[in-house]
Amino acid sequence: MNTPDTTLMKTRGYAAHDKHSPLVPFTFERREPGPRDVQIEILYCGICHSDLHQVRDDWGGSLYPMVPGHEIVGRVTRVGAEVKKLKVDDLAGVGCMVDSCRHCPACHEGLEQYCAEGPTWTYNARERGREQLTFGGYSERIVVEERFVVKIPPSLDLKTAAPLLCAGITTYSPLRHWKVGKGQRVGVIGLGGLGHMGVKFARAFGAEVVMITTSPAKARDAARLGAHEVLISRDSAAMAKQAGRFHFLLNTIPNPHDVNPYLALLKRDATMVLVGLLTAFEPSLQGGSLISGRRSLAGSVIGGLPETQEMIDFCAAHKIGSDVEMIPIQSVNEAYERLLKNDVRYRFVIDMASLKEAAQP
Repeated sequence: MNTPDTTLMKTRGYAAHDKHSPLVPFTFERREPGPRDVQIEILYCGICHSDLHQVRDDWGGSLYPMVPGHEIVGRVTRVGAEVKKLKVDDLAGVGCMVDSCRHCPACHEGLEQYCAEGPTWTYNARERGREQLTFGGYSERIVVEERFVVKIPPSLDLKTAAPLLCAGITTYSPLRHWKVGKGQRVGVIGLGGLGHMGVKFARAFGAEVVMITTSPAKARDAARLGAHEVLISRDSAAMAKQAGRFHFLLNTIPNPHDVNPYLALLKRDATMVLVGLLTAFEPSLQGGSLISGRRSLAGSVIGGLPETQEMIDFCAAHKIGSDVEMIPIQSVNEAYERLLKNDVRYRFVIDMASLKEAAQP
């Protein structure tokens, strides 16, 4: 291990102190790296829509002070004596999890996101066995056990790689699990932070990709991202014409909506997977939408660490990154307001150098 530097205990970032207040500068403590820990100087951190939801306690149970951020990339600055896969100056990333129970079947299979005891989230959680809150990537550095760190190939653009740690793996994992590939007609529902990555991955896997959106104005962008076709879901005649033609649907819509018209698009024995909907269906799911074609409705959440590394390596090999808009940390509250209006194409990424620059005299 490198020589301990106690000055690294103090860490600067941005935090919310309650659900009504904006994020403000905040100084807190990170632990010194242990034998299996990796310390990362954070260079870029993506802004996920869930950051906004948790800061504003939309889902309940938020813990304050809260330093958000789980799309983290940076440079390794210290490693513990037992760390094997990373060394100082490597590029590395941290996603939504920083720990799990390590002993349940899911953890043994590298599916830590389905840990039977629940994973420890990168922020808005408590460290396992301690009362200490976890603090995320809107900060200058982070210390995480090697198991929960992925290695970033130097060929990836770090700015566009940051959102891969959430938006990327959230869409990659179900496409891989349901074996999407050549000869399949695949629909991606919703063109946003998740949807635009779903289009890129489905195209890279060799599928015929259809972007399904409510907005005709998104057709040109969908084509740029790799969609072969655009289906306007508000056009009932167009939807009826496409009924029963899809092998797989990736539904990225985050808000309550009627899933029944989308299920009608599926072939017999085909599946629609939800990755965005966290609240109730509206209106209710009709059983006939599933029974009539032995169709399936499923869900998926992020991915385990082995699959996340696989996704990162796939992106490097195929030159895939997220479409991003860079902002300084001082603009994070304005970015949140724009998120509420869906005014971003397609992911905000914070340049954490702005945090250092603000501290200069």
